[in-house]
Amino acid sequence: MFLIPGNLYRVYIGLGGQLLSQWSGGPSITIYAVNLFAILGVTGSNESLFATAIFGVVKLVSAIICALFLVDIVGRKRSLLIGILLQSISMIYVAVFLTAVPNIADKQLKPTPSEAQAATGAIVMIFLSGFGWAMGWNSMQYLLTAELFPLRIRAAATSLVMCAHFANSYGNSRAVPNMLLPVSDGGLSPMGTFWMFAAVTILGGIWVWVTIPETKGRSLESMDVLFTLPWYKIGLYGNKHAVSGETYAQSEKKREDDVAEQEVVEHKN
Repeated sequence: MFLIPGNLYRVYIGLGGQLLSQWSGGPSITIYAVNLFAILGVTGSNESLFATAIFGVVKLVSAIICALFLVDIVGRKRSLLIGILLQSISMIYVAVFLTAVPNIADKQLKPTPSEAQAATGAIVMIFLSGFGWAMGWNSMQYLLTAELFPLRIRAAATSLVMCAHFANSYGNSRAVPNMLLPVSDGGLSPMGTFWMFAAVTILGGIWVWVTIPETKGRSLESMDVLFTLPWYKIGLYGNKHAVSGETYAQSEKKREDDVAEQEVVEHKN
C-alpha cells in the first residue's frame, strides 16, 4: 500500500477525496439543514422542517438518478467535476448573500423586497448544492474507492479510506456548530462558514482535475497500467496513456502467444 508508488498514489486519492468531500459543506447542510434554513431567513420550526424535508427528497432523487444513469453516461471524473462546479456556485452565492445581508435571520428587522428575493435565491442554491453533492462527491467518494485498488490490497486500503471517511464526518459534524457561532464567540459566523465551504469546494475541483483519472469502463489490468505512469501524468493524461499502454500490453501478449504456438508447431515437425 505504501512502498509501491502506484498503490501509494491510489491511497492518496482515496484519503484526499474523503478529506475534501467531507469539508466541502455537503454533509454539513444535510445534518444541520434546519439551522441553516433558519439562518437564511426561513422563519418558524414548521417551515424549516418542511424545507429540510424537500431538501432530503431532492438529494434522494438526485442520488438515484446520478448513481443509476449519469455516472456511467457522463463518466466518473466529468460527473465529479460538474457536481463540484454546481456545489461551488451554490456555496459562493450563499456566502455572498450572507455577507451582504448578515442579519437576514433577525426577526426584528424586516427584509426589503430585494433582500427577500435574494434569500429565496439562497434557499434555491441550497437545493442546487444538494444535486451537485449527489452528482459529485456523494457518489464518487464511494465509487472511486471501490474501483481504485487491486485485489491483494483492496480490503486493507478500502478499510483505511473508510476510516478516514468516518473520522472526517465525525469531525465535521462536531465542528460546524462552533463554526456557525459569531466571530466574537470564537466561531467563523455563518458568512465565514460558507466562504470556507466555497474555498474547500473550489480547491477540491482543482485537485480532482489535476489528480483523479477517469476510471469508467476500466478493467483491473488497465487500471494497473494507468498507475504505472508518473504521478503527474495520471490525472491529466492517464486516460489516453493507459489506453495506449493497455493496447501495447495486449499486442505484446498476442505476439508472445504466436511465438509460443510457432515453437510448438516446429517442435512437432
